[in-house]
Amino acid sequence: MMRVVLDTNVLLSALISPHGAPDAIYRAWRAARFVIVTSVAQLDELRLASRYPKFKAVLQPHRVGAMVNNLQRAVVLERLPSGMEADDPFDAFLLAMAVAGGADFLVTGDHRAGLLRRGHIDHTRIVTPAAFCAEALSGRKPESRKFLDIVPRQQHKRMHADFEKYSGTMATA
Repeated sequence: MMRVVLDTNVLLSALISPHGAPDAIYRAWRAARFVIVTSVAQLDELRLASRYPKFKAVLQPHRVGAMVNNLQRAVVLERLPSGMEADDPFDAFLLAMAVAGGADFLVTGDHRAGLLRRGHIDHTRIVTPAAFCAEALSGRKPESRKFLDIVPRQQHKRMHADFEKYSGTMATA
């Protein structure tokens, strides 16, 4: 079965927005479509991050607690290998989880930290939530992943709107 590391930002996003790709990923895991690889360190980070002032206003503590409890059923790594290098040192543990857990994917929404630019570590592919949904959950071919990884979301939305406008014009002409 496919093994996946979800960045803490993806987990928090699943709690904040029930209609986005992160929530679809979390629901797919709950439906046993893949295995999540996590760690004691990530569960601690999730608990801590949920107490930040910027999240307190939008996160309900009982939902965070339920998620942490649910994640206890995932593959929880006790120890992580050291020496992983990342542009953001706080992301090194994600790379360590991916390697130690034999993950197929590491899913992150953090475009600034450099994980997405890295693209992979060992056999683990590093992708956005949208790319993971498009490829791994919908079964599309990897070519569709390239488009979603390269084109920024706002540009993608504009392109889609332009396509709809253009195709509507063509249909009526």
